[in-house]
Amino acid sequence: MALNFNKYAAEGNTFIKDYAKEMNMADDTDKAGRIFTAIMHALRDIIPTEESLQFISQLPMFVKAVYVNGWAVKKNKPKIKKMEDFLDLVRSHDYPAATNDFEYNNDVAERYVDTTFIYLRKYISLGEMEDLRDNLPKDLKSMIYLNMMF
Repeated sequence: MALNFNKYAAEGNTFIKDYAKEMNMADDTDKAGRIFTAIMHALRDIIPTEESLQFISQLPMFVKAVYVNGWAVKKNKPKIKKMEDFLDLVRSHDYPAATNDFEYNNDVAERYVDTTFIYLRKYISLGEMEDLRDNLPKDLKSMIYLNMMF
């Protein structure tokens, strides 16, 4: 199988432009990219490694690269039980831009998380989204459950 990096780059650029539009920041793909990356890195921090591997197996190559960039598999996962804790973890992955990107406003941050999971349904099967949800703490299941049917 030949790798076509130009194709991946073009698909990645299309993805981030479409994602930015979904996030109502069509003129700021850099911000949209930071937010997407922070959400993906926070997700991989809290779900089991095996689930991460199943999740990324369905992602296009350019999104896989975002997900695994800088990944160090850790035995001890952060203890995230509430949405506020998850949002803080997301912000920590967006440091130092988090203040500008998320405005330290949980409503804005939660809307970005919701929009991200709705957008990912274009790539992830319903079954995998259910598996992902099953691996989240009780108070975080709603970020996927509410958005699974889109």
